[in-house]
Amino acid sequence: MSVRRRLLIMLCAFTAVLQADEAPVPGKIMLASEEWNDYTDKDGSGLAWDVLRRVFEPAGVTLQIHSAPYTRSIGLAQRGEVDGCVGSYRDEADQVLYPHWPFDSDPIYALGLATLPTPNLATLGDYRLAWVRGYKYEKYLPNVRRFNQIQRRSGILAMLQYGHADFYIEALTEAKYVLSQADDPSRFTLTHIMELPLYIAFADNERGRVLMKVYDRRMTALVKSGELKPIFERWKQPYPF
Repeated sequence: MSVRRRLLIMLCAFTAVLQADEAPVPGKIMLASEEWNDYTDKDGSGLAWDVLRRVFEPAGVTLQIHSAPYTRSIGLAQRGEVDGCVGSYRDEADQVLYPHWPFDSDPIYALGLATLPTPNLATLGDYRLAWVRGYKYEKYLPNVRRFNQIQRRSGILAMLQYGHADFYIEALTEAKYVLSQADDPSRFTLTHIMELPLYIAFADNERGRVLMKVYDRRMTALVKSGELKPIFERWKQPYPF
């Protein structure tokens, strides 16, 4: 047998081993998310679902959704009961995998009484803050010392009015919803604080790793081509890339 033929046989064998070790891409992905209006609606509509369908479905991966509160969604991903949780900040949770690419960014706002000085990222640590349990804003806001994590959004306005907290920290959509419940919204102000990239927190298992590779590969191509821009324009949201 010639040297060339032996080398060809060895190369073919090596390629076969690599292909055997490479897990096949699943035909579907189950993603959990809290219901956010016009973003991750339970019926499958919304900006995030439209973006993620564009990411996965051309790669042969059908998007399936599961609606649950954010903390529960993270727990489902940690236990591998879903393939990922949508809308996590980078490294916010452990026992999950974070990809290279975010799929969007979250505008973070401070809601407080109009009589208080206007806060900014540098001064926010001087105030007493509150946010919903599970959103670990203390990891992303500098110099934060005093904060409470609350179970639900229903009592936030009263908490601010009675001086139990100075500012409530939340993404703009949810902060606007809270403000809309006020009898007199003019008593409050919303102040932009920062932008936080949003990720899928993938399950830390073989299936999650394969799907994360598909996600990063597709996001690289989509950002380069600008193919996601029309989706953000359709939902009247800023393009984050």
